[in-house]
Amino acid sequence: MVRGMETEIMGEVTKIAIAPPIQVGGSLFTPEQLATIGVILGTNAKIEMTSFKQLYLEVPLEQRKEIVEQLELLGLEVYSAGFVTKSLIACNFCRGAEEAGLAVAQKFNQSIAGIETPMPLKIGYAGCALGTSEPLLKDISVVKMRNTYEIFVGGEPKGLKTSIAQSLRSGLSEDQIIPVILSLINYYKANAKGKEKFRKFIDRMTIELLQQVVAVG
Repeated sequence: MVRGMETEIMGEVTKIAIAPPIQVGGSLFTPEQLATIGVILGTNAKIEMTSFKQLYLEVPLEQRKEIVEQLELLGLEVYSAGFVTKSLIACNFCRGAEEAGLAVAQKFNQSIAGIETPMPLKIGYAGCALGTSEPLLKDISVVKMRNTYEIFVGGEPKGLKTSIAQSLRSGLSEDQIIPVILSLINYYKANAKGKEKFRKFIDRMTIELLQQVVAVG
């Protein structure tokens, strides 16, 4: 089931987001998937490649359910477009599925993708400290540090002055990641001022306060 399928509705057209599953090798579409997307949508379709590693598709509102089912049968994941947490932007797991924590990233994505938020959130995952997925430029990121995990917040790649994410929590176990991230997202939803960007929210609240909000035992 797609979380938040009350997507952006524009007249008789609705926008959905699709992405390949999180896997070794990164964001990989198969030729069959791309060809079938073209057949399903037709020659006049609008397809946008986003900075979230998602494709945005405009589909007829009355055909949305049928199209979503066809896309999911292809092995694609379908998400809401708009002001939500985006599907996880992960690394290529070049150190191998087990060492880089592929199963953790997949579970993480299922827990956080598609939550309505004041502004869209980019959430990243890196399977090692090399950080090839650029975790320090994401709103929130998890980085695997050998046998523990570290969470970074407040990255911003846009504009003339980019912002590097700060460490929020370190030394976390696999079981602690999702509760901490969900606590952070919920706090942002409850305390953001209108459509406040996450980076500005971090600056206003301070990293020290947020560390207390997401404190774990």
